[in-house]
Amino acid sequence: MARRNASPNASLNRQSNGTNPHREADFDIQQELARLQEIIYESFHIPVSRWTIIDEDKVLEQLEFIGTKIPEAIRKALRVLEQEQEILANAEAYAQRIIQQAQHEAAEILDESGIIQQAQHEAEQIRQQVQSECEAIQAQTMAEIEQQRQMANGEMQQLYQKSVTEAQQIQEGADEYADAVLTRLEQELGEMLGVVRNGRQQLYNHSAQRQTHTSGKQVSGGKKK
Repeated sequence: MARRNASPNASLNRQSNGTNPHREADFDIQQELARLQEIIYESFHIPVSRWTIIDEDKVLEQLEFIGTKIPEAIRKALRVLEQEQEILANAEAYAQRIIQQAQHEAAEILDESGIIQQAQHEAEQIRQQVQSECEAIQAQTMAEIEQQRQMANGEMQQLYQKSVTEAQQIQEGADEYADAVLTRLEQELGEMLGVVRNGRQQLYNHSAQRQTHTSGKQVSGGKKK
């Protein structure tokens, strides 16, 4: 069960989502939760009451859709990892080209040992610098991956808890509504039973009166004879 009046935020979410059942390619957890709220708010409201009849199939379908789309956050993190690995590979290739170029230049000046030593020293410095940069990029990439993983786990846990809470609220509301209907039916049946009993009692009283009246007439007739 849910209250009929929606919050301003829910109205804004319904305007942004629309009523089209087809989803966009990008999955947004907040949008789909807003869609779940929309299903509840648009359900049939029982007049002169606090109750709303919820379409259980729609609610369960929306919860299932959200559950199947949660791994999208993990796939996004994997795409970030692939991009970072591509950057790392490009950096390593760039470093290799620089080293090869330095080695080539060093080979061209083999006759000048001092220049060769200097070139080798510079190539080693470049190699160490590139290696340090690659290690820094790798460390940053791993940190971002871990952060994405933790965020994804946190979002999945929050979504699960919220889904369970909302499902429990819906079930409790349905139970309360069913109890109210049965209570009202019990009262009405009790009133009808009282009417039936009163009718039977009146019939019994009338029958007894007729029997008494008939018996009195018979006694009077016997005395006259």
